[in-house]
Amino acid sequence: MSHRADKGGEGVNAPEALLSVQGLQKHFPVTKGLLKRQIGAVRAVDGVSFDVRQGETLGLVGESGCGKSTTGRLVTRLMEPTAGKIFFEGHDITHMSQSKIRPLRRDIQMIFQDPYSSLNPRHTVGAIVGAPFRIQGVQTEQGTKKAVQEILELVGLNPEHYNRYPHEFSGGQRQRIGIARTLALKPKMIIADEPVSALDVSIQAQVVNLLEDLQNELGLTYVIVAHDLSVIRHISDRVAVMYLGKIVELADRKSLYDSPMHPYTNALLSAVPIPDPARRKDRERIRLQGDVPSPLNPPPACRFHTRCWKAQVICKTEEPPLAELAPGHQVACHFPENVEQATAPAAAKVAQNVEEALHPKKPVV
Repeated sequence: MSHRADKGGEGVNAPEALLSVQGLQKHFPVTKGLLKRQIGAVRAVDGVSFDVRQGETLGLVGESGCGKSTTGRLVTRLMEPTAGKIFFEGHDITHMSQSKIRPLRRDIQMIFQDPYSSLNPRHTVGAIVGAPFRIQGVQTEQGTKKAVQEILELVGLNPEHYNRYPHEFSGGQRQRIGIARTLALKPKMIIADEPVSALDVSIQAQVVNLLEDLQNELGLTYVIVAHDLSVIRHISDRVAVMYLGKIVELADRKSLYDSPMHPYTNALLSAVPIPDPARRKDRERIRLQGDVPSPLNPPPACRFHTRCWKAQVICKTEEPPLAELAPGHQVACHFPENVEQATAPAAAKVAQNVEEALHPKKPVV
C-alpha cells in the first residue's frame, strides 16, 4: 500500500486546475504513392479530456499503443495537436508559436523514458544539466556551475560528477541526470514518460521515492505516464486509464483500485502480480481475447467491445460518454461493474441498459 495522502478528491477547497486538456486529438496521416495522397490517419489520441490540479499527481496508464506517451508530448507541445484545447494556468497554449512557447518551457518540463538515448554522449553532465540555463538565458547568483552542482546533489548525485560523461554512469544514475536537467529552471509541472520502465526493479523504487521527495520539497505537479499499475498506485493521486486513444476511466487512486468500474480496468488490475500466494489463489485472472485493434481503423462506438466479455448490441452502435457515476469517478461504459458505488441517476441508467440488452425492443414493421 502507498504511504501517500489522498489529495485528489473533489472538494470546496480543491485548487484550480494548473493544466486543463479538452477534447485533445492527434491524428498521424497515412499517405500512399508518389504524390503522398492521404488514405487514412492513425488516431493515436482521439478526444482526451482531463484536469490536473496544482501539487497533485495524475497517472496515465494503459497498454502499449493506447496513446498515453503521445498525450504527454502533446501537453508539453513537443507535438502539434490535430484538434482540442490545452490550457496551462488559464492560458491557451494549444497552437502557441515556438517563439512564445519557449518562455513557457521553464514551467513545463519532461522526463523521457530512455535514460540512454535522452542524454547527449558528447556532452558532460555539467553541460547537459546546465543547458536549460544557457538556452533560456537564465543567470544565477553564484554561477551556472554552482547551480548545477546543487541540483546534482538534490537528486542524489555527487557534485564532483560535473565533468563526467553519461557513459560513465549506470541506468539509474542517468535517469537522475535527466531529472536534474528537468529541475534546472524550477518548473511548475513535469510530464514523466515511463520514468522507471527502463530501470532495474531495485532502482525503480529509489527513483519513484526521489520523485515523491522532490514533489513535497518543491511543490511540483506531475503527469506520470506508465504501464506499471504498481508504480502508478504508489505515486499517483488520481489515475486515468486509456484505451485506443481515449480515456475509459478516471478516478482517484483509492476508488479506482478498490472499486474499478470499467471492464478494461478490471482486466489490467487482474494482471498485477500479487506476492502473497494465498491472496493470489482467490483472485480471478481476466484474460482479454484478441489483440488491440489498429488505431488506423478503430472499432465503432465503444472501442473495447471487440474484447469485452460484457459487450451487447448497444456497445457496437452507441459510444458511451465519459460520465461521472460516483463522486469523482468517471467511466465510459454502458455496463460498468461495481455499480453499487454509483449515484442513483447513474445506477438507473445502467439498469436501463441491462434491461434493454436482456429484452431488446422489437422493430416496428
